[in-house]
Amino acid sequence: MKILVTGAAGFIGSFVALRLLERGDEVVGLDNINEYYDPALKYGRLRELGIGEESVGWYKFVQSGKFPNFRFVRMNLEDKQAMQMLFANEGFERVCNLAAQAGVRYSITNPYAYIESNIDGFINVLEGCRHNGVQHLVYASSSSVYGLNGNVPFSEKSSIAHPVSLYAASKKSNELMAHAYSKLYGIPSTGLRFFTVYGPWGRPDMSPFLFADAILHDRPIKVFNNGDMLRDFTYIDDIVEGVVRVIDHTAQPNPDWDDRHPDPSTSPAPYKIYNIGNSQPVRLMDFIRAIETACGKEAEKIFLPMQPGDVYQTNADTTLLQRELGFKPDKDIADGVRETVDWFRRYYGL
Repeated sequence: MKILVTGAAGFIGSFVALRLLERGDEVVGLDNINEYYDPALKYGRLRELGIGEESVGWYKFVQSGKFPNFRFVRMNLEDKQAMQMLFANEGFERVCNLAAQAGVRYSITNPYAYIESNIDGFINVLEGCRHNGVQHLVYASSSSVYGLNGNVPFSEKSSIAHPVSLYAASKKSNELMAHAYSKLYGIPSTGLRFFTVYGPWGRPDMSPFLFADAILHDRPIKVFNNGDMLRDFTYIDDIVEGVVRVIDHTAQPNPDWDDRHPDPSTSPAPYKIYNIGNSQPVRLMDFIRAIETACGKEAEKIFLPMQPGDVYQTNADTTLLQRELGFKPDKDIADGVRETVDWFRRYYGL
């Protein structure tokens, strides 16, 4: 298959692209390599895909030196004309949209970045799919859409009516926009609600990276809500397995749709939503202890209150994923943290 992977220099996108390439798909990777966090890490991921930093330029297609079936282009999703040309020229069969402005806390102080990338950019993806016969659109949503919903574990059938950050609201908007296009134009679309992804090459604004970096450099770590939080940490390999299975599993209309009791995870349109999480929420203090063990030293901790936009708990119900795609994420947290810290030491020469 010929597949567009947006966010290909990102954490999840680079791993998804690698998996697709290794199994023989033709992949075009797109990323704007912005400075939300250190671009050097993004270029490092691209090197793993055979793309050298020196060869990357705006709107320039670069052929991978490792994979003959991979090309990369630096481009903004919100560039309407460039996106129209990309879709028209390439003839993608499937699209995996993993590009977005990420980060809950960053959205508190930089709201416009989320509208430009996550809303304006996403409509360009939808329009590209609409006008160019894309067979299946898979896109990243987030567990943050559950917001104030306290009914855990979170099910795809649960309410997402009360987001608590603009980031979460933008992801909810993506799901609504995708449904509208699925219903109006018959575009099969599947949204994936990721739960706290971690692993090698992870984002430096996420707690696993922040904690490991601080502990290994003898700096204190910030522990929000005094450590009283739970997160459904999900290892990158489990996320990638779920994404690839979904790409291959084109969304179908639900023949049993009941408009008197509507199911938010499905539709009479070719539309679907899945959680991808480990389904074993870990207390923040237990996660910190796992990182301390992997680092071989104890952290100095600064306890702080809950931050705006944060939620107390995330916990995925993955029943649909298991039943319909035969997969359940199951990476043990101690193993995943150890592999993450081992990568961190190697990458930074510690």
